[in-house]
Order: sequence, then structure tokens, then C-alpha cells
Amino acid sequence: MIRRIAVLLVCVLVVSGCGGSAHAFAVKAVATGVPSLAPFFDEKQGLGQDAVVRSLPVQGTLQQGDTPGLYGGTKKPTVCDVAKLKRFLTDPANHQKAVAWSGVLGITTDQIPAYLDRLTPVLLRHDTLVQNHDYKKGKATPYNSLLQAGIAILVDEQGEPAAKCSCGNPLRPFKGDASRISVKFADGNKKWSGYKASSVVAVRPAAQRMGRLVLVDIGDPDRGIERPIGTAGKHDTAFDTRQRHAVPDLTGATFGQARQQLVSSGLAVGYSGSAPPSDDSKVTATDPPAGTELRFGEYVRLSVAGGTSGGAPSTPPSPTTSEPTTSGPTLSPPTSTAPPSTSTPAPPTSSPPPSSPPPSSPAIKPPPPSSSPSGSSPTPDSPTVVTDPPSASTPVTSSAPVTSAPVTTSTSVTSRAPVTGDPVTGTPTLTATET
Repeated sequence: MIRRIAVLLVCVLVVSGCGGSAHAFAVKAVATGVPSLAPFFDEKQGLGQDAVVRSLPVQGTLQQGDTPGLYGGTKKPTVCDVAKLKRFLTDPANHQKAVAWSGVLGITTDQIPAYLDRLTPVLLRHDTLVQNHDYKKGKATPYNSLLQAGIAILVDEQGEPAAKCSCGNPLRPFKGDASRISVKFADGNKKWSGYKASSVVAVRPAAQRMGRLVLVDIGDPDRGIERPIGTAGKHDTAFDTRQRHAVPDLTGATFGQARQQLVSSGLAVGYSGSAPPSDDSKVTATDPPAGTELRFGEYVRLSVAGGTSGGAPSTPPSPTTSEPTTSGPTLSPPTSTAPPSTSTPAPPTSSPPPSSPPPSSPAIKPPPPSSSPSGSSPTPDSPTVVTDPPSASTPVTSSAPVTSAPVTTSTSVTSRAPVTGDPVTGTPTLTATET
């Protein structure tokens, strides 16, 4: 009897379960300012500069590239020297690295200059899961990593991480279940202050290409930054993030329609669990209710019912190769990717839009700079985003990402927050190990 009990305990404690499919995905921590051991680019040459940013709490591990509050900016001239990276990758002396780099992004070496021209430098505001790549023995070596908030990256027209600025290493979507990770802190990447498993996000691309990004100044959350895609800061315009936005009446709308309306109104939405609800789930209530005025980028909690069964896949779809849908001011339309050669992979593609897409809503237009309102509102707290069990969906398109810190409301709604203990019978788990 004792032996049988011991065997049962082992089955419960093993991460993968006894005959089950659940397991933890190994993830290497990457802290701000810590040089890569195998970079594509010599970090001493100042390609990119990280910043000190405390990761914001968030619920809903998968976030679309246009989610308000996802990325930040700064008043500094630039956090990433894209021109320097372009010169390096187009130098014949670095051709082997260029082949490896472009292969990760699914483009040819000839397409590198045009591709880089469409990338935009931002600063992470959340600890973010990605598939990172070292350069070893002439090849790009992939590994899952957790980038600390404050790291400077380049994002593409769908808000998806494309490269780490300081070392030029290419980035792709995290592959695995973002709710079941085991983070390893090693090689100088010590566990940073404020790290919480509940603050980790993985980014999947917005369904449409965007013409601009709307960022939040990491040093001044009352200041928003509107940045045209493919620019590094010289053409930024500022606006006041304290401007209030009314929660629209979303009862009866689908989750997809509700998300689009909220983002277009300068507000954000999240969800509980490891995957978002399906786009056809019906909204039954909002918290706070319709008409409530919230600060730019604050979260609205949605309660939903129905919808197709099953959650959305953890692995984000790839970017589309169709012509971009732009909104807001932009210096010039993004350049479409040229057809790839037969010797290299085709440019990333995204899954097609849902068969019954939500009605189009007006593009986000950040409020113009204004004089300081009476009484400055406090910086929003962490988001609490709750829905019924998640279902499968295709990412919902918004015209441009808007950013700000999330907010917490007090209404109690059933949620499925990730647990911190070892997983038992397939329950999602986030764990961190330190070596």
C-alpha cells in the first residue's frame, strides 16, 4: 500500500503528469542590459539601449500587437539604431549572418533593407515571451526566452516583436503554452525585482497591418506618443493620456466587435485563462458599465457567453503578406514585401480574417495635447480581465495599437488566474527556477 501511494504521489508531482500531455516549457530569462553570449551584432557598438521599466501586471497571457498599454516610448532621440543594423546586415562581409537573420524572419537577404524600413523601435512594458535566436556556428539557434520589461525591441506592422535592439538578434512568436513555463535565470540574467509570473505576456500579431503605433512615455505616463510605423522618434506627436473615454454599450455585441470598439475608443480589453474567448462569444456585461469615463488605455472587463468551443491557439499566426490597412497619420504607406526567392522561406503570413468579421469602426485618434486637467489621475493599477471559459478565435483587427497602463476594477467575476504551484492533472502553471 505504501509503495502504491508513493507511485501516485510521483505521478501528481511530475510536471508532465502520469501519462498526461501537460508539461512546462523551458524559458531562458533575458534581463535588461545583460549582453547576449552569442549575438548577431556587437553590443559594444551601441545598436540599442534598454531602459529601467517595472513590468505591469496583466491578465490574459496572449496579447494582440495592438493592445493598449503593450509598448512604451521615450523622449530620447532613439532606442534603436535601425540604420546601423541595416548597414551591418547589408555589408558583404556579414553575408553569412544576413542569410541566417533573414531566414528567421522568412525573407531573403535582398529584402532586408525594405523589411527594416517597416520596423518600429519600442520599449517593452511587460515581461514578454518570445522565440529568441543566438548566432552560433554560422546559424541562427532558436530558444524560448522571457525578455524583461524595459528591453528595446523592433516591432513589425502588426505589433509583433521582430528583433532585439541591443544585439540585433531576430525574434519570433513564443512557441508553446504561455501558461505553462519554467523560467531559468542564468548567465548573468538574475531574477529581476518585480518579476511575477502573472505579469508575463506573449504577443501575437494584430490581424491587420497598422499605419502607426500609439505608445505611452515610460518616464511620464500622462504623455502619449503617436509614432508612424517605420520611424524611430523624429516624427512623434504627443497627446495627453489623461483624456477620458466613455465605455461604449457593448451588451449583445460579439467579443470581436467589443474588442474593436474598445481599442478604437482608446480603451483595452483582456480575458482570464490562457486563451481569449472566441470572436463570436456574446458580451453579457461590462465592468465598469457603459457610460463610465476611463483614462486612456484603461481596461474594461467583459463577461461573455456562448461562442465556438475551445480556446485560441497559443502560437500566434504569422504576419500577412497582403497590402497593409493603415490608419492615422503616417509618413508613407508601408512597403509590401517582395516575393521570396525559391531558396528561402516565404515571408510570414497570417491566418485569414474570420468569416464574419465585426463591422468596421473608426480609426483611433489620440486626443490632442491639452492643458493639465484639474487634478491628475493616478496611474492605473493592474488589469483584471474576466470572461467565461475561452474559445477559439482569430485575432480581432484594430486600426492601431494604443497604450497605457492597465486598470483594476472591484467587481468580482469568476476568473481562472494561473496558479503558481506544480500543475496537477493538466492545470495551467507558471513556474520559475533560478540557477
